[in-house]
Amino acid sequence: MSDTGSGHDGAQKDYSQKMDGGGGGDFDSGQQSQQTEQELATKMLQIQSKRFYLDVKQNRRGRFIKVAEIGADGRRSQIFLALSTAAEFRDHLSTFSDYYASLGPPNPDNVPEDGKLKSEMMIKDNRRYYLDLKENVRGRFLRVSQTITRGGPRSQIAIPAQGMIEFRDALTDLLEEFGTNDGGFKGELPEGRHMRVDNKNFYFDIGQNSRGIYMRVSEVKSNFRTAITVPEKCWSRFRDILTDYCDKMKKTSESTTSSITADNPLQKQTSNNM
Repeated sequence: MSDTGSGHDGAQKDYSQKMDGGGGGDFDSGQQSQQTEQELATKMLQIQSKRFYLDVKQNRRGRFIKVAEIGADGRRSQIFLALSTAAEFRDHLSTFSDYYASLGPPNPDNVPEDGKLKSEMMIKDNRRYYLDLKENVRGRFLRVSQTITRGGPRSQIAIPAQGMIEFRDALTDLLEEFGTNDGGFKGELPEGRHMRVDNKNFYFDIGQNSRGIYMRVSEVKSNFRTAITVPEKCWSRFRDILTDYCDKMKKTSESTTSSITADNPLQKQTSNNM
């Protein structure tokens, strides 16, 4: 892992201890994702009284940047950006910075009712990002909010307007090193399969979520349904276990048949005549 923040080893250690236990919605979901997640690089920015950490991470879903804000009071918040979204955000930062530079000094008598000076929106898959340059009694800042279309809490960070250029430059450095390709699985997933055994139906469906690709095996009867989910990373092991059971049951069956035939000469003679 490359650490491009210099002179902040203590702050970096403190941040790591605080943030390691957090989840990240579509990109980082709990302990299982943490075990398969790799951190590729990190940058730390000190903007006024806030610290910002930009961590490039990689899991089975692809590469992304986790942006964490640590306030002076220790409160923290974070958002997650796919690399392609981070590139779009970087470009918006340039536009917002130019607009901010064109503004005159703050005028308390000429502040919009909602405090918004300029707004933009980004969309990536099932996530939306709202960028709002705002002004209040403490000054001007860029609020970045991340929402998920299927519901869930909104997460957001606030970047002091004076630090937008520095933030943009830090993003640019990371994107120049790692590119803007999100990675992850890009091909089409296999179609579902169906199998009927006696009065049961079994359905095999392949899907993908924030933790990667999976197979859902559903057992369906007239008034009963149950399902298991098997992550793609263990399909081979799952197959090997089933194959081992099939081989053992086949050998057992053949051994039983041979034993019955040996104990029954008439059946053995009938078998030979056939």
